[in-house]
Amino acid sequence: MTAHLSWNLVSDVRQLLQFPFMVNALRAGTIVAVVAGAIGYFMVLRRESFAGHTLALVGFPGAAGATWLGVNEGFGFFGFCILGAVVIAALPGGRAREQSAVIGTVQSFALASGLLFVSLYHGFLTGLNDMLFGTIIGITSTQVLTLLIAGVIALVVLAVIARPLLFASIDADVARARGVRVRVVGALFLLLLGIAAAGTSQVTGSLLVFALLVAPAATAIRLTASPVAGVTLSVVIALVVTWLGEGVAYFSPYPIGFWVTTFAFALFLLASGWRALADRRLAC
Repeated sequence: MTAHLSWNLVSDVRQLLQFPFMVNALRAGTIVAVVAGAIGYFMVLRRESFAGHTLALVGFPGAAGATWLGVNEGFGFFGFCILGAVVIAALPGGRAREQSAVIGTVQSFALASGLLFVSLYHGFLTGLNDMLFGTIIGITSTQVLTLLIAGVIALVVLAVIARPLLFASIDADVARARGVRVRVVGALFLLLLGIAAAGTSQVTGSLLVFALLVAPAATAIRLTASPVAGVTLSVVIALVVTWLGEGVAYFSPYPIGFWVTTFAFALFLLASGWRALADRRLAC
């Protein structure tokens, strides 16, 4: 049966929900959007977008390695993303320039490892495009449960460290002087970022994880200066673009990652335009 988009919203929603794979995709997308929206806000605030991008790419060799070994891709996504976060947090970074060099080195090694695992797998790797660009087909109930458990753990830890993390993100030197263990908080956040990247990779693909991690948060920051409102708005935007992306992907031949990224980018442009107009009015 071919799905057709119509002007009847109720009918379209019924088409979306008639198959278990689509229900699982919506459940997984909802979990991923909430986690990515919340963690992504702090990532943008801390100017660690390059780290988030690297951890997103690390999911690819993890999934490719898992496929080569004959185990579930989810183990590869989470294993490599968390391992990548541990390596980035453990290696001495120092100044911003040194940190970017460390992160870039980890990224290049991860991509080379992914290429190796793909070449070692002598079967027909049909899921390669899905690993890179995402899919709404094949998300199982077990994956949804895994995403839910990982997401709840990540959000609980984020809630516990939110205040010192916000303090350290705004002014690390003052936070350190006030007794905040800045390095420990930063390392914990990188682990949370790894979990978020691993979960998001299973929906949008490794190359387009960044759409959910950075675009909703960057849009929210342009609309409000309040951290609480910013996190909330970032989550809402992530949910909207994920639901829209999955819905449109179901009725089109194009991958979900493209649609999620397109909707997120459109909202970012609108928010940037609104911010520019508001700043111009204040300057007048």
